[in-house]
Amino acid sequence: MDLTHLAIAPWDLVVRSLTIYLVLMIALRLFGKRELGQMTIFDLVLVLLVANAVQPAMTGPDSSLLGGLLIIGTLFVANLGLGYARVRARWLDRVLRPAPTVLGRDGAWDPAALRREGVDLEDAEMALREHGVAGIGDAELVEMESDGSISVVPQQVAGRARPRRRVRLVRRV
Repeated sequence: MDLTHLAIAPWDLVVRSLTIYLVLMIALRLFGKRELGQMTIFDLVLVLLVANAVQPAMTGPDSSLLGGLLIIGTLFVANLGLGYARVRARWLDRVLRPAPTVLGRDGAWDPAALRREGVDLEDAEMALREHGVAGIGDAELVEMESDGSISVVPQQVAGRARPRRRVRLVRRV
């Protein structure tokens, strides 16, 4: 077995890799934000099966070391290029990065938003507790961010100012 002999043309490996990369990017974007931030065992199984399924589509009949290195290089360059393009073209960033979704506001959940994002009430309430908020009645705003994480803004209690930290400087004479 020759580690440097390609079974197919290099451009064929590049085109196959770029096509799979773009299809997976689109699928992940359509899949939703929740899956990016909260991977379950089912999601892990899906990722492993997809990786196993697309490997032959990317490599074709080639199993050389050089082919594998060419595919890796192509994927890294594509990822770097997409990151650069997102910074340069704001419209592309808006297409690739979903806007935050309001899950709850002013002490009440938005059931339609929870359902749309695939977040069950138990997960949403767990996120509140992780942010030190007892319940939705104590939250001013609950949002699912573009990365799948949940942000919580607690309500300000009327008549009680937020405690300030005071730093006392002591001079020694």
